[in-house]
Amino acid sequence: MRFPPALHHRRYRLLWIGLMISVTGTRMQSAAVLWHVHEINGQPIALGGVGLANILPILLLSLVAGVAADSVNRRRLMFLTQTSLALLAALLGWLTITGSASLWTIYAISALSSGVATFDMPARQALVPNLVAREDLTNAFSLNSIAYQVGSVAGPALGGLVIARAGIAYAYWVNAISYAAVLVALLLMGRVVQQGELDPAAMEQARRQPFSAFLKAASEGVHFVVGHAIIFPNMLLDFLATFFSSATALLPIFARDILAVGAVGYGWLVAAPSIGAGAVAAILAFSGPIRRQGKVLLAAVAGFGLATVVFGLSRAFWLTFLSLVLVGGSDGVSTIVRNTIRQLLTPDRLRGRMTSVNQMFFMGGPQLGELEAGLVAQAFGAPISVVSGGFGCLLTLGWVSARYPQLRHYDISDPAHAVDELRAPGEVSRA
Repeated sequence: MRFPPALHHRRYRLLWIGLMISVTGTRMQSAAVLWHVHEINGQPIALGGVGLANILPILLLSLVAGVAADSVNRRRLMFLTQTSLALLAALLGWLTITGSASLWTIYAISALSSGVATFDMPARQALVPNLVAREDLTNAFSLNSIAYQVGSVAGPALGGLVIARAGIAYAYWVNAISYAAVLVALLLMGRVVQQGELDPAAMEQARRQPFSAFLKAASEGVHFVVGHAIIFPNMLLDFLATFFSSATALLPIFARDILAVGAVGYGWLVAAPSIGAGAVAAILAFSGPIRRQGKVLLAAVAGFGLATVVFGLSRAFWLTFLSLVLVGGSDGVSTIVRNTIRQLLTPDRLRGRMTSVNQMFFMGGPQLGELEAGLVAQAFGAPISVVSGGFGCLLTLGWVSARYPQLRHYDISDPAHAVDELRAPGEVSRA
């Protein structure tokens, strides 16, 4: 079996191992928060409120975070974000064990954590191309997906056991400890050189006129994304599909009220999408590059919507679990293709800002989708919310495919596309 080429790069290997451990804790906490909220308030709208608390900081801070990821050293920025996230997780555990945690304190700490993570994600994703060779970037993002999905399987599954045996507070404390893995990796990898860090003259100008410097830097990133024939419809499709098909916030209702499987069964349902996505990522990590990325992306989103419909209709644990595995597998293909396309078509000096704009689409879709799912479930019930979301995903897929045919025909290996995709920001696509 061929050893994944990205793992030959020592600094990437350190980050990859650290992320796998850290994501396990993060996903354990995410599952615990939803279970905790449902214990305090059994109404579906309360679960939707978690999505709202998570998305507001992203919408407010994403552009600032992107400028930061392109202006300062990404490794140092990650030191700050990972430490802050560990402290917030420990605080939530302390409030829970002392009986001081309420619905509003959970929302507040979730919002603060989301705000910090808003700065972490652009720095982390933009750091990866600084750690591996260009030809290994697709492989690196496949391995990133494996790290995320392994953690997303282990986190909720272990979280269900921790909640059932020890209590919710311990799930939060395990997450706090898990951030140490990334901090150690960042220490061991040493200095990382990147393009676009502000030189002393630029830093002095930014200090004299911080607002105008920020506006100039942020607008450059926004114009690049909006003017790109492939990157913008790529992000738009991600937002619309996940807005309608994000129903995992309703899993406590399915586990308790529909399937009656308890906390342990709930943990496995939360882990199911990551089992599918992890399997897909493992296959792609050991295979050649994906061809005809546009068609593959659209097919993956179609599978995502169809599997969501089956999930909403199911009344058997095994079928619900299987449909969620398929949801994760199709979303895993979509995520790897989208990340690779965006990173390869974006200059290093703009990667942080591009990622920050994408963060509003990538995180905004599922988080607002959780709020939408909670509202529909409150009015019509959880199954109708999930099924209608799956059909909504399929309808938006058809619209994006018809509106942006260049995405459907995209293939990074096709020379006919290369000139159009690498045009100057703001130029109208010829497709």
